Amino acid sequence: MKHITFKDGSTAPVNNIYCIGRSYAEHISELGNTPTGEPLVFLKPTTALTTDNTLRLPGYSEDIYHEVELVVYIDQDVADDQIPDLSCIAGYGIGLDLTARDIQNALKTKGMPWTTAKGFRHAAWLSVLTKGIPTTHQLSLMVNGDIRQDDSTDKLLFDITYQLNFLHEKFGLRQGDIIYTGTPKGVGRLVSGDTLVAKLDTESYTIHIV
Repeated sequence: MKHITFKDGSTAPVNNIYCIGRSYAEHISELGNTPTGEPLVFLKPTTALTTDNTLRLPGYSEDIYHEVELVVYIDQDVADDQIPDLSCIAGYGIGLDLTARDIQNALKTKGMPWTTAKGFRHAAWLSVLTKGIPTTHQLSLMVNGDIRQDDSTDKLLFDITYQLNFLHEKFGLRQGDIIYTGTPKGVGRLVSGDTLVAKLDTESYTIHIV
């Protein structure tokens, strides 16, 4: 079973991994996509989750893209008839949603699900988590010393409360659920040998790609 880790050293189990797509207007534009009017949701298997500082790219793709995101952790079951609020969040951190873009585009063209483009091992990196409820945070990602992504979560098209309510209405929120809340503009390609620095406000994490 996968676990997340808090800064105080405590751990907690992982249940579902929900990912929200098309959450930032400028990211939608840079990929040539169309706004959906509601959160676009996909899932990653728990085997995709890693907290290691070394990430191995899958051998079946030549086009892996990075997406830096604010991630929140749910620490309680939400009753089916309950409207969730931020109090169900136990902590937050920064994560990377990796995408095999070539595989995703090919599967989309065929009208097929694209789990293989999003769910490979190491496709969901996650930092240690800060206990508490997220507010507005600055996210950034540097690759080999160059800033690729740098934006504020106040640009989210669907704020965290909206995402909680949407996910609970559609699926039901349970203890251990993780939500990758979406990525801002600036996504780009990764290759073996890259060194990444993911930063949440003033805290930074170095990640190596092999």
